[in-house]
Amino acid sequence: MSFQDDLLAEIPRLRRYARALTGDAARADDLVQDTLERALGRWRLWRPGNLRAWLMTMMHNLFINEVRAVSAVEYRDGAELPERPARPPQDDGLELRDLERALQALPAEQREVLLLIGLEDLTYEDVARITGVPVGTVMSRLSRARGRLRGLLSGASPHPTSSGRSHLRIVK
Repeated sequence: MSFQDDLLAEIPRLRRYARALTGDAARADDLVQDTLERALGRWRLWRPGNLRAWLMTMMHNLFINEVRAVSAVEYRDGAELPERPARPPQDDGLELRDLERALQALPAEQREVLLLIGLEDLTYEDVARITGVPVGTVMSRLSRARGRLRGLLSGASPHPTSSGRSHLRIVK
């Protein structure tokens, strides 16, 4: 298979991951297009190996740059970001809607790790390379993401405790 054939085979995974990251089909398509454009422009830099990890790293970096750019504009202008449009009603059920909301409620770092490992079936090492953090940090983020997602889906408060008090107790 050629590089282009391998690249085409990764598009469904890229779209799925981009959709989960952005929560919006149009933004996800733009992110995939930007990733593919960058990959095709830099295909000579790719060394045979894990093409998926290489593409996911590019997508991750593009997404982070987009988030930073939006934050910078918000900070400079002092204006609030426009609200995300409501998701149109779908036939995929309430559980999928709840899962999407819970995923979007996770911090971006936790959501990325959870999706790359749980959805894309990448190894901790691949995710560490993609996100640029140590493997231990990947494992920690994954653990926190799973715990928080479990709590959100069970109807618990998005914060560690609903009363605002810590579960820690004072030991003398």
